[in-house]
Amino acid sequence: MAPQELLTLAYSRPQAALSAARSFLGTVPEPYHASIAHQSVGIVLREFGDLRAAIKEIRCALRLARESGCPEREADVLATLGVALTALGDSAGGLAALDAAVGTGSGVTAARALYRRGYVLRVLGRHREALDDLSRSAVALEAAGDGLWTARALTARALIHLTLGATGRADADLLTADALFAATGQELEAAFGVHNRGLVAFRAGDLPSALDHLDAAGRRYQALGAPMPDLDIDRCAVLLAAGLAREAAESTAGAVHRLDQEKGQATKRAELRLAAGRATLAAGDPATALQLTVTACRQFTRQQRDWWSLHACLLAHQARFALAGAGRGVTARMVRETAALGERLAEAGSPEGVQAYLLAGRMALTLGRADEADRYLATAARRKGSGPPLARAGGWLAEALRADSRGTTRRTLAACRRGLDLLDAHRLTFGSAELRAGATAHGTELAAMALRAAARSGRPRGLLSWSERWRATALTTPAARPPDDPGLRADLAAFREVACLVDAAKAGGAPTAVLERDRRRLQENIRARLLRLRGDGHGGPHRFDPGALLQALGPGRLVELTEIDGVLHVLVCGGGRVRHSVAGGLADAVQELRFARLGLTRLAYDRSPRTLAHEMRLLDGAAGRLQTLLLGDAVRHLGDGPVVLVPPSRLDGVPWPMLPALRDRVVSVAPSALSWMRARETPPPANRDVVLVRGPGLTTGGAEVDRIAQAYGHATVLGDGKATSSLVLRAIEGTWLTHIAAHGDFRADSPLFSSLRLDDGPLIAHDLERLVQAPYRLVLPCCDSARMAHAGADELLGLTAALLPLGTAGIISPVTPVNDAATVPLMIALHQALHQGHPMPEALHRARHQTTDTPPSQATPWSFTPLASR
Repeated sequence: MAPQELLTLAYSRPQAALSAARSFLGTVPEPYHASIAHQSVGIVLREFGDLRAAIKEIRCALRLARESGCPEREADVLATLGVALTALGDSAGGLAALDAAVGTGSGVTAARALYRRGYVLRVLGRHREALDDLSRSAVALEAAGDGLWTARALTARALIHLTLGATGRADADLLTADALFAATGQELEAAFGVHNRGLVAFRAGDLPSALDHLDAAGRRYQALGAPMPDLDIDRCAVLLAAGLAREAAESTAGAVHRLDQEKGQATKRAELRLAAGRATLAAGDPATALQLTVTACRQFTRQQRDWWSLHACLLAHQARFALAGAGRGVTARMVRETAALGERLAEAGSPEGVQAYLLAGRMALTLGRADEADRYLATAARRKGSGPPLARAGGWLAEALRADSRGTTRRTLAACRRGLDLLDAHRLTFGSAELRAGATAHGTELAAMALRAAARSGRPRGLLSWSERWRATALTTPAARPPDDPGLRADLAAFREVACLVDAAKAGGAPTAVLERDRRRLQENIRARLLRLRGDGHGGPHRFDPGALLQALGPGRLVELTEIDGVLHVLVCGGGRVRHSVAGGLADAVQELRFARLGLTRLAYDRSPRTLAHEMRLLDGAAGRLQTLLLGDAVRHLGDGPVVLVPPSRLDGVPWPMLPALRDRVVSVAPSALSWMRARETPPPANRDVVLVRGPGLTTGGAEVDRIAQAYGHATVLGDGKATSSLVLRAIEGTWLTHIAAHGDFRADSPLFSSLRLDDGPLIAHDLERLVQAPYRLVLPCCDSARMAHAGADELLGLTAALLPLGTAGIISPVTPVNDAATVPLMIALHQALHQGHPMPEALHRARHQTTDTPPSQATPWSFTPLASR
């Protein structure tokens, strides 16, 4: 290999370049060629993050270049040294070396040095100077026929265009650069190209494509053994845009720790801390966010990176405002400093200037300085007409805040509606139910402001419409059906197999660490594949009609609970009108709900006669207190017919039949009034197929299954080794009724991996999403088989949530652990009523009153509530 080829190899296959260069140096080459080898080693070490060792090699290369008497060689090494010194945090030394390189070299060498100075100026946030250097470099390099370095210059210029919001210019530069890289065989820089395509997709608002490209780039970096902190930074931004703040915070915290341990590039350590601060603030931890951001700001200042310092200062102001309780402790000086920061960011060409003006407006509002706030918010609101959906929605938020501060309800609601419509467009680009749910978090403030304005208006129907506007939106449209991907099928099968091995190892007392690691890896693979699914953009918000709801209810009542500033507002719909009242605090209700659920659980497992009566008395007391907090005086308007409860997602799992006012009523639950109406209108299948599934390890052995099968006569029964995922999924497709008696495993950390335990392992929510037509009715009698988790603004994720958009009109399942023996007669009575033609809520009501009066038998039916209406 010619020595000159080592420099090319350093960017293509760095590990091979390192080995080849060190072998070559063992031959004691002349100074010129030895300089090339040491420079190549320095480049590889720099990219791998070992900056001090890299600089030592590059300085050696510089000494040898000077010994060789070749100015072009010296200029090239000086440019490499400048990049390395900047990465170490010595910005002044780095720029001095780069200036010397540009002055020393000529022709192609000078153009290459110019590119590297432009690259460093971009890192320092001096974008206008960087654009000038990179444009001059690209022209000179193209004229010289140097395709590889032309591609590098265009790529760096594209990244500046992206930062400044010029997505079209960035895309054009990257397209040209990609074609040039493809002709050179540069593997590492080809990975950069894939990475950069992800950034373009992100800036254009196409998050599934962004995740796809970033994941592909990550695999390439890993194969090349090249650490890439930029990937962690960029993936954090995409996850935040997708509403996955907790995951972004955990990921960046790990990346910061790794880079600190490795003593990686100082510039990237500062940028990673800034990204981690953003993620941590979005995840609701402003104290940690402020700590990270202040450290990053100090690092940026030492590195003379003013552009980055401005962004760190903005995040610090946002964290302090959040710590101050969104108002307490705000001073006039803070307002002035934040507004001045917005002006400086705008002058620097940063889109984040809008966020600074928005924050200054919020601060001014808390101080009662309405005119000053209006000026700042008006500046931020200019963004509402351009840019990606999230940025435009931020502009409408500023407009809504302006209107709200003036007390103009109509304008406030109009601005909130426009902002939420934009966020709907953003949400529907996702094919994944998880991303759709998470993305609604961006609309939390708009929805809350609209609810406050609607409540002030004194129009209960208007408040009901706004309560519905941003509730359970992810359940209005099915998630994109996963493609028939062999890799996905293989991962799902392996996930089930490993889960079975874990259970077997635990039962035998064997170690499970390796198996658990494999299970986590497979789960991450499955989730990554599904997060990359694109939505088709269809299924936008269905306009809710209160009049149609009242007509559909007939003699019944629908009670919708909505939370406004921590207080539960109750809307009782029925009898031709909507009544509005105020109940208790949400936090108090959540606390009392925990106590009530604990009491039901104790009754399910306590076998002591002496304590059962005492537990029942405690439970009755908790039920009364819970009813007061949840419904308040609204119980006077419940009428005599069936009652549908529509709680906010944070109150999922309320044992509604336990409440005194509901014990003798036909009760059902729905995620939203709209979902109840849609379930009610869902036609039953033409067939009357019944499928009964008996999973392994049940304490009762699924005793009710055979009795239920006899009642229906024509039922398909799967069990005793035949209850496998593939057979169950095939059997339940489009059935009239499915009953699955199987242990449930609820995953609060990852609800779509909640599962039912079948003979070949867990059946997860992602499996159910592959159904074309879900069962019309579903009964899940076992513990944890249908729990759901709060996500996004007011969304639910879990096994049953995956089925509702696919045509399931009614689900019966327990919301707390239940007594297995007491469940068997309840299920037999339930199916008798279903077989007689009663809807699910009424069938459960009838079954509930056929149980015995022992405390476990009395309490067990309280844990079961029908979800939806059929």
